[in-house]
Amino acid sequence: MEKVILVDENDIAIGEMEKMEAHEKGLLHRAFSVFIFNNKGEMLLQQRALKKYHSGGLWTNTCCSHPMPGEETLAAANRRLREEMGFATPLKKAFDFSYTAQFQNGLTENEFDHVFIGYYDGIIAPNFEEVENHAYRSIERLDASIEATPEFYTEWFLIAYPKLKEWMEEQAKSQ
Repeated sequence: MEKVILVDENDIAIGEMEKMEAHEKGLLHRAFSVFIFNNKGEMLLQQRALKKYHSGGLWTNTCCSHPMPGEETLAAANRRLREEMGFATPLKKAFDFSYTAQFQNGLTENEFDHVFIGYYDGIIAPNFEEVENHAYRSIERLDASIEATPEFYTEWFLIAYPKLKEWMEEQAKSQ
């Protein structure tokens, strides 16, 4: 039984709960999102496996999940990147944010999301239990696709992606 870490609005752990129960009750819990780029600046997207409990078949960031109770968030991000996409690369914390998204199946994502970025140009060996497909996309192509067909993307990606672009612009200005 997979558990998540329940948190308050400041990401202070206040308990733990079985993952599905937390999503059924819409309780705030810790999560992470990993965004990987190649040396051309393209973002690695994954299409979620069709049989996922929600958002199956939708495109999203490279990987995302929840740290287990007692697990550091960065360690969890590294673990899930290996488990979902079949590779490891150094990750750097970019920022965090909270969001809530409700799904047609009655589940609610209410997450304090830690965003990590990394760079990778090697072989990708996805776990097809988790990932239907994957592709690198330029920011320009991704922007055009999101504008034309936002329904092809996960709710959290549509929230996190603009925040990531803003963070990247701020980083470029401070260089």
